[in-house]
Amino acid sequence: MQAFGYATHSADSELGPFRFERREPRPQDVAIDILYCGICHSDIHSARNEWGGTTYPFVPGHEIVGRVSAVGAGVTKYKAGDLVGVGCLVDSCRHCQSCSDGLEQYCENGWTGTYNGEDKIGGTRHTVTYGGYSDKITVDQRFVLRIPENLDPAAAAPLLCAGITTYSPLKHWKVGPGQRVGIVGLGGLGHMGVKFAHAMGAHVVMITTSPEKGQDARKLGADDILISKDADAMVNAAGTFDFLLNTIPVGHDTDPYMNLLKRDGTMVIVGAVETLTHTSGVPFIFRRRSMAGSLIGGLPETQEMLDFCGEHNITCDIEMVAMKDVNTAYDRTVAGDVKYRFVIDMSTLGQAATASPTA
Repeated sequence: MQAFGYATHSADSELGPFRFERREPRPQDVAIDILYCGICHSDIHSARNEWGGTTYPFVPGHEIVGRVSAVGAGVTKYKAGDLVGVGCLVDSCRHCQSCSDGLEQYCENGWTGTYNGEDKIGGTRHTVTYGGYSDKITVDQRFVLRIPENLDPAAAAPLLCAGITTYSPLKHWKVGPGQRVGIVGLGGLGHMGVKFAHAMGAHVVMITTSPEKGQDARKLGADDILISKDADAMVNAAGTFDFLLNTIPVGHDTDPYMNLLKRDGTMVIVGAVETLTHTSGVPFIFRRRSMAGSLIGGLPETQEMLDFCGEHNITCDIEMVAMKDVNTAYDRTVAGDVKYRFVIDMSTLGQAATASPTA
């Protein structure tokens, strides 16, 4: 079936109107009319081939919320009209240990990304998947998620990436009441970390280089603010944290943060950072501290996160943009000029130029 969206055709070209194919629904497929799609920094890295391996034309978008328009004969979980979401993956091998455990994000044979992934299902002449900057998408029901109806669907869209990226480690390391938890960095990921840790009952400390962000952090649920550039404050806070969620998106020295942890404390890295440096093993060995990493979540945990958001009325803080302004939104995201996520209103696709390339 014909679809319409925005794509880029090279690493240095802007996104523009693009017509392409989606596969017709198979018995286990869900066809979705997309209402909103968040802009993730990963979209920008991929569109500009900053990580390498991007296949063009490229349609970004893996924070998708829409309404079911049709379902295949074998679909049991959804019906037309349901509010649903699609996150970072649309397929996996489904038979490795990780997939069997509901941890498809760690599929040992390689999961299929919502965009720029090898399309192993087929049904069109494309060899890679196209993402959510478009009017519709077809997805196997296993990789479709139910969005609680009480949530603002636009503000729920970034939960499919920014939300689960922060929820998963907090849940895995059993963050809860009685714990002192630090969220390092206040951006698209960090602001969700604050909201989730607060809702889980922890004492939440926002750790930031910017005193100006303290007021925002308190509104989001932070109990205290720690300025990481304040050497005295960092010394006084040493050994006081049970858990740190590190959302810093650029290379940095981890030693100052590791020193904040109690014995057996853990710092988890969730930013896609190429370079981390630490100069000493002392912060690790003398207090049995750990540093770990975490990706997104599997489908069961992502649904659990969405249900948790429905129960606690948690969504992302967003700024809505029209599709025609997506390139400006990219530049503003890179410049850090957004609180805290951009979301594209797909009803604005009609404003796009009528003449558009076709795949």
